[in-house]
Amino acid sequence: MALKTLPWIDIHAHAVHLFPMTSLVTFPNRIAQYWALTKPRVTQLAVFCAVIGMFLSTPDLPDWRRVVSATIGIWLLAGAAFAVNCLVEAEIDSRMSRTARRPMARGEITVVQTLTFSGVIGGLGMWILYVLVNPLTMWLTFATFVGYAVIYTMILKPSTPQNIVIGGLSGAMPPALGWAAIANDVPMQAWILVMIIFVWTPPHFWALAMYRRDDYAKSGLPMLPITHGMKFTQFQVLLYTIALFATTMLPFAVGMSGWPYLLCAIILGTIFLSYAWRIYRHYTDRLAHKTFMFSIVYLSLLFAALLIDHYLTF
Repeated sequence: MALKTLPWIDIHAHAVHLFPMTSLVTFPNRIAQYWALTKPRVTQLAVFCAVIGMFLSTPDLPDWRRVVSATIGIWLLAGAAFAVNCLVEAEIDSRMSRTARRPMARGEITVVQTLTFSGVIGGLGMWILYVLVNPLTMWLTFATFVGYAVIYTMILKPSTPQNIVIGGLSGAMPPALGWAAIANDVPMQAWILVMIIFVWTPPHFWALAMYRRDDYAKSGLPMLPITHGMKFTQFQVLLYTIALFATTMLPFAVGMSGWPYLLCAIILGTIFLSYAWRIYRHYTDRLAHKTFMFSIVYLSLLFAALLIDHYLTF
């Protein structure tokens, strides 16, 4: 007698039900997924600016143990904030080709796993900063976490095209965090560094938003190129780049840097302005992409110039 087919028995389906894909992921892959939640490339730039703030806060070399502790603590809290961002924007990320491969967007990590991961590394970061650095740095970094993960991600980003401008303050805080870690104070010089990143953020991010405008249109987020058009955004990029050029003169104007930094700031600012002018006059997606990539190099070199100048001056 022929064997009767039993359609309700599906070994593969039952295996998937009993052992979901998340449980079949190898340990190295799982580590890579959690690592991706922290947006490591963005975190690295933020932590780099924090470390520069640490060294600029004192005429001498800062205590290396304090530098290491503060760097780890700030990194952990930044990673926790980005993990929450990935959780909140999982559905949005899944609609965009640039972000569709993120673990939360692909459903590779659960909500509980993400919240647990964020809570653990964020709590550890706060403990390190409070015990091994100082309470001021811990509270400032925690406020930055709330500003990015809650105020920017949950409130501003989905509600206003000025999200990146208003919410940019939380992303601009790393130099102040680094300064506070060593000096246990946040003087005017530290806020000048914060202002530089704050003014840098709109032209940096809007360059990305312009050449990724189709992605952002699918996401449903009210990004400036979608709500106000390309020409308006191009003009805003130019205006903010001019403002950035002027802002980067402040360290020299207040005496916290010397001629080497000023020369570097003028050269880098002129290059950035040339990109912004060309975006305004003769926009192409390729040019916007090059501007976005240069803006990252620009900020890194500008802060590196501040550091080199600091020790040449002192």
